[in-house]
Amino acid sequence: MGRIILRLDRMMADRKMSLNELSDKVGVANVNLSKLKNGHISAIRFSTLIAICEALDCQPGDILEYAPDEEKPAENIS
Repeated sequence: MGRIILRLDRMMADRKMSLNELSDKVGVANVNLSKLKNGHISAIRFSTLIAICEALDCQPGDILEYAPDEEKPAENIS
């Protein structure tokens, strides 16, 4: 199974926005945004994602990226 990579830190840097500023705009605690930024979450509410996208003027795809698992090489059958 693939995985989701969070690119919140890159989007914040592009917008020159600090974690504290984003926290104020989104209404989510710094600690929770920090967990999100560092990939230490397993879920995100759509309402939170919408608020982040509005604050950063971006699309969800700018923050979330899908990475498939690397395929295992096929075994040789002789």
